[in-house]
Amino acid sequence: MPPDFKDTLREHRRAVITGLDLPGQDDTQQLLEELTLLLANLNIETAAVAVQKREKPDSAYLLGSGKVRDLKVLAQASSADLIVCNDMLSPVQLSNIRRVTDCEVWDRSLTIMKIFERRAVTAEAKLQVELARCKYEIPHIRGLGMQMSNAGAGIGTRGPGETEFERHRRKLQSRVVEITRKLEEMKKRREGQRKQRKRSGIPIIALVGYTNSGKTTLLKRLSRDQNLYAADQLFATLDTTVRTIHAPSGQPLLMADTVGFIRRLPPELIAAFRTTLEEACEADMLLIVLDANDPSLTSTYDVIQQTLREIGAAELPRAVVLNKIDRAGVFKVNRFKELIQNEGLPVCAISALTGERTETLWNLFDRFLK
Repeated sequence: MPPDFKDTLREHRRAVITGLDLPGQDDTQQLLEELTLLLANLNIETAAVAVQKREKPDSAYLLGSGKVRDLKVLAQASSADLIVCNDMLSPVQLSNIRRVTDCEVWDRSLTIMKIFERRAVTAEAKLQVELARCKYEIPHIRGLGMQMSNAGAGIGTRGPGETEFERHRRKLQSRVVEITRKLEEMKKRREGQRKQRKRSGIPIIALVGYTNSGKTTLLKRLSRDQNLYAADQLFATLDTTVRTIHAPSGQPLLMADTVGFIRRLPPELIAAFRTTLEEACEADMLLIVLDANDPSLTSTYDVIQQTLREIGAAELPRAVVLNKIDRAGVFKVNRFKELIQNEGLPVCAISALTGERTETLWNLFDRFLK
């Protein structure tokens, strides 16, 4: 398998992060900071950051060719063996950057997929991640490494390079078909489970929000299920988990924890995890969980709203929970609460970790049930 797609995660790797600052793009700094966190979750240290302002991406290198040569010098000076691009790279761009810099090259999509690979636990999650990875690899294989080239082919013949390319592509395409079939079977079982829950008449509330906003910690507290795995890391939850909780009135509720959102989620992963996100689409109510300590809280909220539109859940009743108030300033929490209330949405501020003010959430549920 080509070197870029091997599981080359090693301890204490160092990377140079790079990306474009295009006109009208005001979230470049946020995306770069987020990419640093993504790499840290893979035990990769960010050694340097190089951003280039351009009117539009370069078709051959994404960055200018001179900037790519600078990346090689920067990587050597900072003892980095990996270059990670904040933008999605075409097969040609990925191949050209690797050839010029003599470094392994990832883009944002591949970085996120590697985290998903590391976090996946259940059979369904592993299949979904593998499906996304195969779809990502198929367009990239022609430009990946000398073993995929046409070197050695004579006139009118199919040399060993072409044979290897075709063999690998067919293998990936066959695997996509096989995984898709298995996931469809799992989807049917999941739909059956959802129909059963609907027939029970118990309202379903789906927890949605950005990755590491505390959704699983909240479900753990409300359901009192100490076996749920919650951690202060990106994408700790990749599978939908449903638990029964009880409102103060005694009314049972079903609460579903879903995979977290992120800026520029790779399209391959949106497609692969659509089955998981369907829990949000089928819910009676959405509970948007936000990290009150997020320095980019407003833009994160906008990303969540956009993602909900993309998965077809934009019209569902919803409420907002500002979580982690034990870490956030009172002024910031109150200011954002006021913003949400002006939109006409119910909102409360709690700490799922400490249990602080969770009674306000129960009051919100009671209002919803009425």
